[in-house]
Amino acid sequence: MKKVRRSRTAPEEAVAQILRELGVRTRRNVRGLPGTPDFANKRRQFAIFVHGCFWHGHTPCRLAKTPTRNREFWESKLAANRARDAAKVQALKAIGFRVLTVWQCELPGVARRRLRSLRS
Repeated sequence: MKKVRRSRTAPEEAVAQILRELGVRTRRNVRGLPGTPDFANKRRQFAIFVHGCFWHGHTPCRLAKTPTRNREFWESKLAANRARDAAKVQALKAIGFRVLTVWQCELPGVARRRLRSLRS
């Protein structure tokens, strides 16, 4: 797990490309906000998290299959990831931010439509 990237992943780069095409201005990995969102705009008060379906346990997705070996470990790890994600979203909403979560399986089509709402 040490070699798993935390930033500049392929899904994150795809979202960055879509945001550039839409003309949406953001900063990456904003440490001054709760949960360090992948993309954020403090002035317009929105944050975007880009989640890999496996690592964040996207339940209706085929990419989020739990490994059969050491199943208890993986189930508890993924449950902790989901709980941490929910806490991050709650903390951002508490300070007035709109939060958008983009899943790996939504790229590029669905994500483009959802991100378009940030333009206005």
